[in-house]
Amino acid sequence: PLSPAAVVGAGLGGSATAYFLQQHFGPQVQLDVYEAASVGGRLATVTVNKQQYESRGASIHALSLHMQDFVKILGLKQRREVAGKSAIFSGEHFVLEETDWYLLNLFRLWWHYGISFLRLQMWVEEVMEKFMRIYKYQAHGYAFSSLEELLRSLGGEAFVNMTQRSVAESLLEVGVTQRFVDDVIAAVLRSSYGQSVLVPAFAGAMSLAGAQGSTWAVEGGNKLVCSGLLKLTKANVISARVTGISLHSSEGRALYQVHYESTEGQGSAFYDLVVVTTPLHPSRTNFTFDNFDPPVADLPGAFQPSVTSVVHGYLNSSYFGFPDPKLFPFTSILTTDTPELFFHAMDNICPVNISAAFRRKQPQEAAVWRVLSRQPLDKQQLKTLFRSYYSVQVTEWPTYPRYDAARALPPVVLHESLFYLSGVEWVASSMEMVAVAAKNVALLAYNRWHQELEKIDQKDLMHKVKTEL
Repeated sequence: PLSPAAVVGAGLGGSATAYFLQQHFGPQVQLDVYEAASVGGRLATVTVNKQQYESRGASIHALSLHMQDFVKILGLKQRREVAGKSAIFSGEHFVLEETDWYLLNLFRLWWHYGISFLRLQMWVEEVMEKFMRIYKYQAHGYAFSSLEELLRSLGGEAFVNMTQRSVAESLLEVGVTQRFVDDVIAAVLRSSYGQSVLVPAFAGAMSLAGAQGSTWAVEGGNKLVCSGLLKLTKANVISARVTGISLHSSEGRALYQVHYESTEGQGSAFYDLVVVTTPLHPSRTNFTFDNFDPPVADLPGAFQPSVTSVVHGYLNSSYFGFPDPKLFPFTSILTTDTPELFFHAMDNICPVNISAAFRRKQPQEAAVWRVLSRQPLDKQQLKTLFRSYYSVQVTEWPTYPRYDAARALPPVVLHESLFYLSGVEWVASSMEMVAVAAKNVALLAYNRWHQELEKIDQKDLMHKVKTEL
């Protein structure tokens, strides 16, 4: 039997991993979860006027089956979406504006961009349809020892290639025009990843699926999923920063010593199985691996700094070409890739608890806006966007991988029973992607522990799963 297991990090990845490990290994497995900051990781909230607002990780795609399950199991509720219109701003004018009437929007997209719009939808749908196979595989207990194998099982070599070439290149190839890529695709990727159309095609497809599908969030804040899963698994949450892992062996089996420092000083503990769910990139951590032969390699890649400013104030609608603020119709503003634009996107956000009586503020009233940018906004930039404001709360974090150079994806297996979760973000970064990876790591750990090798990296799974049914 498996004795204690450790999970490093209590964000969504760590909480979901703890939950799935317990699901597969059974309730007797002891789980220690290490977290240096607060449970929830990047799923955090900020408080304005006694109300809480999501500072990041805000929306969940309608097809996110693991996230939906978590919400159900934990007795949480989906927060209702408060309708609002979005538009794409070029720095001088709106390139594309949404209207109240859905069909008219489609007509506008057709009118401006012709068949590009349809080609984009077909491309995204095809990717999503194949991606959805993962739920079937996981339900049957199949796992993958690398991200490449996982992608290959869903969409063949084409899916692996989609992590190595840009979304722009892939879309131009299926007949989407450059103008549509520059106006619409660029704006969506700036708002989701803070990056350009050079983002890899797979990450791009996931982000575009979120932009055109319906999305939801958790009533009370998305971070409730993390604390809820940890409570449900009765995991032992240790408030400490893990500094490294050293390898020992006992009775022919690997034993991992996790070293950590907390307010009480330094400590360590031994585990049969460890899953690291915090990024292991040199730019982010001083994390050491000792006694491993061959050594655990340094992971390449850097992270994209990104800044969220939650501003409570009066929008300067004349900057957007609306001298009369009463007439400003948008609650969400995306931007094109223009050098002089200092922000990626801004939204008029709603609190994490929405009462039935809740209504959005009128555009001329003070509202809470979330502005995403690469650098913190200076006084002048805040003055450009807001006539006046009561408060600004700034959160800076290296949120997303910097998706520039084509490179091999990070490994999932670092050693026999030592696994790495965060590499999945180099495929695509979303809450559901992390949940899928957590389920995969738990199944992989289980199948390897019990030597069920026929459940790992199987070829032709579509056929196998059909015959099993």
